[in-house]
Amino acid sequence: MKKSTQAVRAGSRHDINMGGLNTPLLPSSAIEYMDDSEVRYPRYFNTLNHDVVADKMSALEHAEAGLVTSSGMAAISAILFGLLGSGDHVVFTEGLYGGTHALIVNELQRFGISHSFATTDVRELEAACRPETRMIYVESPSNPLMTVVDLPALAAFARHREIITVIDNTFASPILQNPLLHGFDLVMHSGTKYLGGHSDLICGTVNGSAALVASARNHAVAYGGCLNAQDCYLLERSLKTLELRVQRQSDNAGLVAALLDADERVKKVHYPGLEDHPGHAIAARQMHGFGGMLSFELADDIDPIGYIRRLELVNCAISLGGVETTICQPVATSHQKVSEEERQRLGITDGLLRLSVGIEDSEDISADLLQALG
Repeated sequence: MKKSTQAVRAGSRHDINMGGLNTPLLPSSAIEYMDDSEVRYPRYFNTLNHDVVADKMSALEHAEAGLVTSSGMAAISAILFGLLGSGDHVVFTEGLYGGTHALIVNELQRFGISHSFATTDVRELEAACRPETRMIYVESPSNPLMTVVDLPALAAFARHREIITVIDNTFASPILQNPLLHGFDLVMHSGTKYLGGHSDLICGTVNGSAALVASARNHAVAYGGCLNAQDCYLLERSLKTLELRVQRQSDNAGLVAALLDADERVKKVHYPGLEDHPGHAIAARQMHGFGGMLSFELADDIDPIGYIRRLELVNCAISLGGVETTICQPVATSHQKVSEEERQRLGITDGLLRLSVGIEDSEDISADLLQALG
């Protein structure tokens, strides 16, 4: 099935009792088990509403198995602590989402897990590996600078060294990028963003081989982090329109990025769809569109807080991927927990703004962004 069909049909279960087309919502914490092949319990991530979302995401990501969690960070934690142990080493790309960065620097060492950071250049990621390296973890495109990793090249290296490859695919969504087809082992999403798509859910997903997902699941079961049935139901509903939303958001972002890039009041636009973006050629090869996310740096004489306050249509809000266009200042939101020294080194400055382009008319979005420049 094509992506748009998978988004609607894959995994869903009809109501066999009444003939309803939607998957039944089963919010029970007590489930009969005598005639089932496994014991089902919400904390085990294996109820009907969990299974439906996991199966739909597995179809969209071309995965053998899946797991749906209570947040993106719960998905990341399940991967890291479910697959890594004391003495292992993991390589991360620089400039990760601030919550991920905080988890890495504050928690891994406590469990005897060492780590290194490298740029998104595959040669530098390879050079950062050690004999005890067990995993390479990347974001592509990254949050908020939209850097891009050559996924097939990195996967080929890692497979030769028997290193597990993991990607946060949140910004691309399974509509625009399928890392498992490029040789990656696991793909995770903060489902709070594009998968939910309406700024009303907190959730996460993990997809990959049955063995690796089972290891992540074992940790998640022990530590909690399951998603309740109601939110699983809402997530399945949202996934049905994922292809429509992401395609519109990606088209809109391309138009907005080009317009901002041509304005002298904007110092720099970070968007892989622009030909001068360092990762443009790679993104064009491995993505089916460049996504709805971009960031841009204002001219030095424009106060970023004042600019945000002058916006009339675009909302200032944390999170991203919703149907409405939102903007935020990463130094005050997603990367607040990252040290100022590290932010400056990475180029996450006070004047950098992250834009999540919605499904509104692109001309309305653009007009608002331009009028606020003064």
